[in-house]
Amino acid sequence: MSSTSATQAQLSIERLLSRSSLIAGAALLLAAMLAWRWLVVSDSHNMGAMAMAPWTAAYLITAFAMWMVMMVAMMLPSAAPMILLHARIDRAASPARRLVHTLLFALAYLLVWTAFSAVAALAQALLVDLGLVSSASLALGRRTLAAALLAGTALYQLSPVKAACLDQCRSPIHFVMQFWSPGIAGTLRLGLVHGLFCVGCCWGLMLLLFVAGVMNLAWIALLAAIVFVEKAAPPKWQVSRLIAGLLFAAAVALLVSG
Repeated sequence: MSSTSATQAQLSIERLLSRSSLIAGAALLLAAMLAWRWLVVSDSHNMGAMAMAPWTAAYLITAFAMWMVMMVAMMLPSAAPMILLHARIDRAASPARRLVHTLLFALAYLLVWTAFSAVAALAQALLVDLGLVSSASLALGRRTLAAALLAGTALYQLSPVKAACLDQCRSPIHFVMQFWSPGIAGTLRLGLVHGLFCVGCCWGLMLLLFVAGVMNLAWIALLAAIVFVEKAAPPKWQVSRLIAGLLFAAAVALLVSG
């Protein structure tokens, strides 16, 4: 190996193992673990809280908190490559400032999912109030509605909007080269833009939580795995189309079994 190649390799390792990258990675791991622990431990408590009238403040606050924690648990793992890339390439003057920039990027990203969680909580209250979603299981009570949601999500999986958003989420380097700007304002903008693309990519899959129950832990874990694989898999694998096909099949199976 030439001296130039060796130097480049050493610099790459140093960036990968930089203090800001390690701290950011540990923070992401801790946040995701705490979110999953909260979901497991508070499962029965949340189900009791969901028995309240849907438009009370206590119900809406509980529903919002539940959706927000679910989004942290489900989306942080798939966003980790982008966040860690930011930690490696940020060129702030000091390690402390680089770490602050990376954490601000992650917080801006989560802010978009916080807004999504607020909308989802309101949608949940409306669906419960209309009797379309069970207040006990938080799942759609009619097979036809669940099948329609599955089929609608499948169609979105095949849409140009989905493809464009997924391309931005799938390629961290391309995204950073396109939208990067320095400083705190640039960092916040980058996090918000990435969050918007991520919501554009995954909102349909998140709504599928209403099919098997919003607090169904196995269903949450399955959807989180689907999101992760879809973003991590090479484009040539056509994972989005495969997911669309499976969703269509599930919709037909629900209608036939009903």
